[in-house]
Amino acid sequence: MKWRGRAGSSNIEDRRGMSGGGMAVGGGLGGLVLLLIISALTGQSPADLVNSVGTSSDTVAPGEAPADDPQAQFVSVVLRDTETTWGRLFAESREGYEAPVLVLFSGATQSACGLGQSAMGPFYCPSDRKVYLDLSFFRELDERFGAPGDFAQAYVVAHEIGHHVQTLTGLSARLQTARQRAGERDANVLSVRQELQADCYAGVWGHYAAQEGLLEPGDAEEGLRAAAAIGDDRLQRQSQGTVVPESFTHGSSEQRVEWLRRGLESGSVDSCNTFQ
Repeated sequence: MKWRGRAGSSNIEDRRGMSGGGMAVGGGLGGLVLLLIISALTGQSPADLVNSVGTSSDTVAPGEAPADDPQAQFVSVVLRDTETTWGRLFAESREGYEAPVLVLFSGATQSACGLGQSAMGPFYCPSDRKVYLDLSFFRELDERFGAPGDFAQAYVVAHEIGHHVQTLTGLSARLQTARQRAGERDANVLSVRQELQADCYAGVWGHYAAQEGLLEPGDAEEGLRAAAAIGDDRLQRQSQGTVVPESFTHGSSEQRVEWLRRGLESGSVDSCNTFQ
């Protein structure tokens, strides 16, 4: 993917190494032990302490990614590309596109959706309209899931932006209400449809990136390989040796590849209706 030397987004919030990240201080078990000690001394519950730290003034305002950090710069360029693409698409049918902030963190950080940890992978929080990403996930994507490449990483970012689009259109709120009323199996089905649509939206962005001449040979295949690598069936088979389709929340490898490909080939938001 052609990204070097191109402008990045100003909507980057870098919390790496900051105390405002909640239990990220000290990292892992050490941070948890410290949290429990402070709880015992002050009489406050661990949850209250996490929340108070997570909303402290240490959190910085959005800004540009560090110039000496290539991986952060890459994410910033991809984010800028999504802003351009979705800004154009929203202008065609809606009032305007409200760009999200992307938070870089290490280990753990507080969000409006609760404590986010690296083990969760990248995630989007509709309550504060921010994308959360620990860059170590990209190494895991390569080494653990066998899906290397810069476009594989770009697909991950674009997928989370897809969830932001769902929030702006009101779909996320409607689905949340529907899931609360549904049984577990039906709620999982709704989650799968939502995730597959985000995959398709990532493909829509990729389609326009290709039109701009930003993709290189093999980039699309990198994205499709990443989508296959993080399908529920493959992850379940790797972790527990069996596949339980009714527990899927993101979709099978085949489904994720199919919907990402639809977006890549069509470039049409209308082609991403996974709820039909």
